[in-house]
Amino acid sequence: VCRAHLPGAGSFQCSVTGLGFEVSSAVIIWYKYGSWDDHLGASAQEECVVAGPLFSIRAQPGAVRAVHLPHFVCLAEDVDVSECRIAHFKAGSMTLEKPTKLTPFYAVLGNPSFSLLGVVWRRFRSALISLPMHSLVLIFQQLNAAKTTLHLYLIPDDNSVKQAIEKQEMNWNSKLIPKPSPLNPLFFGCTYEVSSTSHVEITPEPHLPFCYKSPKEQQLFIEIYIKNMAEEIWLLMTDIRNNSLVWKVSLRSGRIGTRVTLTWCPLGAAFVRKHKKQLCCRMGRVSPILLHLQDANIINSDEEEEVRSQNTRQKKNKVLLQLVERKGCMAQEQLYSILQEKDPFLVRDLQ
Repeated sequence: VCRAHLPGAGSFQCSVTGLGFEVSSAVIIWYKYGSWDDHLGASAQEECVVAGPLFSIRAQPGAVRAVHLPHFVCLAEDVDVSECRIAHFKAGSMTLEKPTKLTPFYAVLGNPSFSLLGVVWRRFRSALISLPMHSLVLIFQQLNAAKTTLHLYLIPDDNSVKQAIEKQEMNWNSKLIPKPSPLNPLFFGCTYEVSSTSHVEITPEPHLPFCYKSPKEQQLFIEIYIKNMAEEIWLLMTDIRNNSLVWKVSLRSGRIGTRVTLTWCPLGAAFVRKHKKQLCCRMGRVSPILLHLQDANIINSDEEEEVRSQNTRQKKNKVLLQLVERKGCMAQEQLYSILQEKDPFLVRDLQ
């Protein structure tokens, strides 16, 4: 159970679950993940598609003006947003409420009463694969296994599922390998094939169905065994319906003793370069960013003053981004980490 002591009126977001609250005064909120399988019956599953984590929430009545519930439906596609609902479970029954507002990553419910809440999409039975979903590819290296043995998962972008997998893999003495997610949305009910440019062994088979499974269930994964790790190999994922490429990543070897480690180019640097124009316009208060960059020895006091001396927020952002760009990839990675902490809504919106 998580316990959030919010000090006063404002908007707050949990960095672990993504859950957000708008509150009118100081309040203590208790929340934890729930299980859809325990509450969403078979008939309800025929009518609704799970579209985000389920949360059990408790708070003082009236103190929370709105709750922001994360969802993983990709609204960039032509999605019928009128079918979005917030499932509310109370006293053993479910009611469906229309969200007050819908954003690319959150369904907002104003003046909520709390128990169990989560985002679903109403659907016709034939529309199972019509919803585009944000997804994650998780790769873990088995540290005790022979040679290089990887576990690869394909899941919706749901922190409750991701954290359950990470916990299980930690018990198996595995290490999460950072990776980019598929650039395009995927579809529930479809199957995706994993392959490689080099010789690898994939078991039990190279196909992964894309579906939602409760965090309490064992998630589907494939095992990739690499007997001879080349300097660089590629893993690819294709949609078997049309053989279109949906994901591609490079693995590079580096040795620590006899163990192979896998690395990727920093995602933060790629994010900053890709969204430079949007960041210039949309980054908020620059002071905490500057303080964090100076604490990390990325910039010095003269460079900080150069940014602060600009007479508009946009000019300050522009000079700051140019400065970080000149410092190289690790400085851009540091800026990305700061933005994830200080302005997670902006980061998720741009991603």
